[in-house]
Amino acid sequence: MNKIVRGIICILIGLVIWFAPIPEGVKPDAWHLLAVFTATIAAFILQPVAIGTASIIGLTTVVITGVLKPGQALEGFSNTVIWLIVAAFMFAKGFIKTGLGRRIAYILMSKFGDSTLKLAYTMSATDFIVAPFTPSNTARGGGIIYPIVRSLCTAFGSEPGPTAGKVGKFLIFSSYNSVIISASVFLTGASNNVVVMKLTQELFGQTITWTQWFMACIVPGIVCSILIPYILYKIYPPELKNTPEAKEMAYKELISMGSMSRNEKILLLIFTGALILWATSSITGVDSAFVALLGLSFMLVTGVLTWDDVLGEKGAWDVLIWMGVLVNMAAYLAKLGLITWFAKLVAAQLVGISWVMVLVLVCIVYTFVHYGFASNTAHVMALFSAFAIVAVAAGAPVLLTAILLGVFANTCSTLTHYACGVSPIFFGSGYITQSEWWRHGFVLSIVHLVIWLGIGIPWMKVIGIW
Repeated sequence: MNKIVRGIICILIGLVIWFAPIPEGVKPDAWHLLAVFTATIAAFILQPVAIGTASIIGLTTVVITGVLKPGQALEGFSNTVIWLIVAAFMFAKGFIKTGLGRRIAYILMSKFGDSTLKLAYTMSATDFIVAPFTPSNTARGGGIIYPIVRSLCTAFGSEPGPTAGKVGKFLIFSSYNSVIISASVFLTGASNNVVVMKLTQELFGQTITWTQWFMACIVPGIVCSILIPYILYKIYPPELKNTPEAKEMAYKELISMGSMSRNEKILLLIFTGALILWATSSITGVDSAFVALLGLSFMLVTGVLTWDDVLGEKGAWDVLIWMGVLVNMAAYLAKLGLITWFAKLVAAQLVGISWVMVLVLVCIVYTFVHYGFASNTAHVMALFSAFAIVAVAAGAPVLLTAILLGVFANTCSTLTHYACGVSPIFFGSGYITQSEWWRHGFVLSIVHLVIWLGIGIPWMKVIGIW
């Protein structure tokens, strides 16, 4: 299907909704905004144009048609949550530019890299450390984790093909899954998490703090971090179990890198300070976005990053545009009463059904629908509001529902080799076939569902999330 056909489909979707009979109790502006919003989400999925382009077209359409006033349409760009993501992208740039991310990985490898399983846990720990400041699986997995893992495979003589089983299959797939787990644990580990946070605020009037998300996810996240590499170790038992060469390789790389540079030391201090401020935001009252912007300010003033670095970080500005537009549209769907109308409609159909059962079913369907998506963010924007409303209408607690759906929008990335931006990078290494990825990815998705529902729900009860 070429781009023109895909574009026509998106437009037709919008037109069908726009001219369809407006349900009783729904304002015309709300219905027409739904039409533009749905067409824009369709463009995110089918991608006849870049998602930023689709967002600009949607933004312009709601103003030209009189659905929203210009000031209302642009409100999303003043959203602090979006600026949190922009600033966090700059932290990712700093980790890659200074080499601090690589240094952390090699230090851990030099201490714990004497077996293949330990190497997998080491890469998982590396990603876990970097994740709070890298809201992009592509930047973190593709820019820091993948190059190191790929170099390790080569060092052990494990290349795609006959020698893939030495260490390559196991390390590549384990490292990919570690990136997915870290994205789930931290609010700032993936940009789609922050979309969930903002949509929850707009739909239900409840805010998820950085600390709440972390505390809710840390226990099931650690269980996943321990269990999933071990499961893959059994699925892809590496021919090389002991890898003392990895320690030697790490030592050589550290020697090659030399002592920590001035910029690495400064970034480490900024990193630590920002983490402390995020964790204590409920005490200090400092907004999470401005903690991140404070860190960015220090990086610029000290020369860790230059303004050209900031301007060149296309991913951050891309997120600013499409998230500013889409999240604002979703917010106005709530303000214009469409979400309340839909919630009442759903609630009437769920009388007598346990909210726990509804929530579990919602999470399962929400996970496997991702076979039709190539973006976690598109998944959230298209489905989160409707699925969350269904669960909450049945009586499920808002924060529990939001966090679980936020998590499953990440863990569903195990399913396919195109599930999110970083998937094609690891799949493209050639170690894992498509059938293997889909088969074992399905198994891992079940593991995630069991852990996050079976351990996550009780744990969130213990800490007072619900």
